[in-house]
Amino acid sequence: MRSLMPSQSAQAHLPLSRRLLVSGSRSVLFAVLLWLAAAAGEIAIPGTPVPITLQTFVVMVTALSLNWAEAGSAVALYLIAGAAGLPVFAGGTSTLALIGPSAGFLLGFLPGVIVTAWLKGRANTDGLRGYAMTAGRYLFASIIGCGVVVYAFGFLVQSTITGVPLGTVALASMTFIVGDVIKAVVASLAVSGSRQAVLTQQPH
Repeated sequence: MRSLMPSQSAQAHLPLSRRLLVSGSRSVLFAVLLWLAAAAGEIAIPGTPVPITLQTFVVMVTALSLNWAEAGSAVALYLIAGAAGLPVFAGGTSTLALIGPSAGFLLGFLPGVIVTAWLKGRANTDGLRGYAMTAGRYLFASIIGCGVVVYAFGFLVQSTITGVPLGTVALASMTFIVGDVIKAVVASLAVSGSRQAVLTQQPH
């Protein structure tokens, strides 16, 4: 399936005004996808006030699909919408989610996508080997940025707000960690595959 927007390499040949428009459109699109992921529902996990949603997966896809500025803008738009009172967070919540137990995870999405997008590097289109190398880099970037960075923010804020020891918070979140590793694998394989398909179709 062909992309509805020019790829990032193709954007380099567009006028500045067009590049800004395309870049802004990408950020808005993925901000909407983040809201849709939150609206899709949640799964409550015993022992922690933070539910499982598809948001982390969409955050990973955002970081792997966009450059760091576009990915950061998408998450910033999403957070600003929630802070402004729009019910874009899990469970239809808005401003209160940014001062509740989930606040650290939500706020951690911003540095998380930036780190992931920065670490992922350039896609390699050299056949199966290139796909495997790209998927491996994407997986590493996702685990560091959308895993380690986001969880560092999430654990610290949740422990501070609830008064629960940091180690206890981390232990109660093991289900999230396992699930997010699986999400990272799926996101890395999917985005690296689609990126390779788009790049190999472009004229050299």
